[in-house]
Amino acid sequence: MFDTASDCLTVPVPVPVAPMLTVRAVALGTWVPLWAVPAVSRPPTALCGANTLVRTFTVSDVKLSKARGLRKKKELSEKKLTRCFVDQRRVRAVGGFGGDGVCTFHSEPRKQFGGPDGGNGGDGGHVILRAARQVKSLTAIVPVYHGDDGESGGNKNCYGRNANNTYILVPIGTVVKEDEKVVADLSAHGEVHVAAYGGSGGKGNRFFLSNENRAPMTATQGDPGQEHILYLELRTMAHAGMVGFPNAGKSSLLRAISRARPAVADYPFTTLNPHVGVIHYQDFEQVAVADIPGIIRGAHRNRGLGVSFLKHIERCRFLLFVLDLSVAEPWQQLEDLRYELEQYEKGLSERPCCIIGNKIDLPESRANLLALQQKASQRVIPLSALTGANIEELVLHLRELYDGYLESSYIQGHKPLKW
Repeated sequence: MFDTASDCLTVPVPVPVAPMLTVRAVALGTWVPLWAVPAVSRPPTALCGANTLVRTFTVSDVKLSKARGLRKKKELSEKKLTRCFVDQRRVRAVGGFGGDGVCTFHSEPRKQFGGPDGGNGGDGGHVILRAARQVKSLTAIVPVYHGDDGESGGNKNCYGRNANNTYILVPIGTVVKEDEKVVADLSAHGEVHVAAYGGSGGKGNRFFLSNENRAPMTATQGDPGQEHILYLELRTMAHAGMVGFPNAGKSSLLRAISRARPAVADYPFTTLNPHVGVIHYQDFEQVAVADIPGIIRGAHRNRGLGVSFLKHIERCRFLLFVLDLSVAEPWQQLEDLRYELEQYEKGLSERPCCIIGNKIDLPESRANLLALQQKASQRVIPLSALTGANIEELVLHLRELYDGYLESSYIQGHKPLKW
């Protein structure tokens, strides 16, 4: 069946069959009986019996599988990019119904008129938004949330059980809007906002007992819960925000300075959602760095979902401009980035910042670095996120920016952001 013994590889599969079964072809490799494989390529009979199917792989099959793995991923169109990037959701929150009250009377031997003993119903459950640091995006949010209903009352003055509340976990930095108005800003771990209150439980006939009415026949139903249409909008909370064009190496740099593991590849828009990495210092201070998806020219006009990406920079206390030194005129990247930030929000480009020249390990980056240092009006930190060269200088400079932020916050009387 095979010209040479080296042209096939055999993998034993424990599927006992009769020796005369026909060969079954599959996408890669072929299933054949063990007796049909050349003797030099057979696995030991101790691993599999004589009536065992083995799958043979030719050299061309192996080459084909490797070629499939090396295929370059297609660039995302703006329509597909809109589906992948999820930073806002529309949610309908409905509180639970309150339990009904009941109309019953006490009954026991030799006590004909025991009086009313119908209990009240339990309250319906609330729908509550809660910020949690373990949640990173709004992808898991569903369109509708219903609170649990309260239980109805019972006889012998038994009240119905109140329903449990329904919690919706959202990322830190989620802004809650209703009718174009901000109703909550969940900017810290554990902060909550009641999206919809549950209804109150109904009253049993025991509640209506009075001197004028000793045998009330009245019981009320539970109230319905509130219903609100809310819009959730995610704005990343971090001390520093990485700003740069696609493929500038922002995700690789975040992996180099923290334990965050965003996706890294050689095609644009690899990062579709912001990722936050935390740098830990020896004095137990922590600096959070956000990897903002790459923006392009015209981002302030929402080209390439630019507005959706730019709004994540609003809450960053200082900026990290990540430039690709391997392209011609890297200083033009810096001018374009600052222009897009200023067009989106006045004064955004004037925040404390750091200029990072990435990919210094490439040969063409050396000459571009000298030109960038002459064009830029401030310090430029050259580094390589791939090899880790000069990463320590960036980490120390981040601490300087963080200390300056703490000092200015205390002077202005603001509470600094602690991660």
